[in-house]
Amino acid sequence: MPETDANKEEKKYYEDIPMKSECFFLKGSNSLDWGMKNRLSRIFNSDTGRTVMLAIDHGYFQGPTTGLERIDLNIVPLVKYADAIMLTRGILRTTIPPSFTTPIVMRTSGGPSILKELSNEEIAVDIEDAIRMNVSAMAIQVFIGGEFETRSIHNMTKLVDMGMRYGIPVLAVTAVGKDMVRDAKYFRLACRICAELGAHVVKTYYVPEDFETITASCPVPIVMAGGKKLPVLDALTMAYSAVQQGASGVDMGRNIFQSENPIAMIKAVNNVVHKNMKPQEALELYKTLATKVKR
Repeated sequence: MPETDANKEEKKYYEDIPMKSECFFLKGSNSLDWGMKNRLSRIFNSDTGRTVMLAIDHGYFQGPTTGLERIDLNIVPLVKYADAIMLTRGILRTTIPPSFTTPIVMRTSGGPSILKELSNEEIAVDIEDAIRMNVSAMAIQVFIGGEFETRSIHNMTKLVDMGMRYGIPVLAVTAVGKDMVRDAKYFRLACRICAELGAHVVKTYYVPEDFETITASCPVPIVMAGGKKLPVLDALTMAYSAVQQGASGVDMGRNIFQSENPIAMIKAVNNVVHKNMKPQEALELYKTLATKVKR
């Protein structure tokens, strides 16, 4: 039998201090379950409400992309500098050391290659496999305006239903076909549809005009897609502009792993996103780090 607590009268219950019931720090996420919030807290820094994701999932439709030919050599050294890494289950299982604790955002859609119609995707990962690999979120492409728009939306809603059942958030990625206009009007439409139908986070592209209307009209966090490779200052300026205009971080790939010095670049991006460092200052930091850090 346990010993009787002999000091009952001396216990402190702090009756004069109400128990706190704090709101969750991420936009639109307060009503989610504890497990869902916990996973989102791994991806987003609770002090800044932002994230720097490293996107390396390009190979799922375009094969060995430049900079991703040898992920074990080029990418694994970068992982520790990211808040989260976005990748496929094949690369996770074969190449990322299980001792790493960087949160995983796993690509769950797929099907066509760059040789076919990209919007003809389906869910390509079972939820049980996502659970087995302890992922923090699942990513899926949504092709608003694409040939297979409805299928891609249904893929997302099915994944949201599965994610809600097991406490895993869904990141909807707004894909842009070659014939679609990249402007605020389109992205307002695409992001809002994803959020309305249950996505917990939306990844979308930055546009220089009215980007703040995209973030303002989307009730869940928006993460900026890095897009094509840009000059260093342009990439840092884009990241800075996006977070200053309401984005909850960035998910950059080619602008990091195709950089002349990827480690210096991801460190510079971190300073822009989490410390609001101005682009020109971040460029100087990149140059300084590049002289000290090996590729």
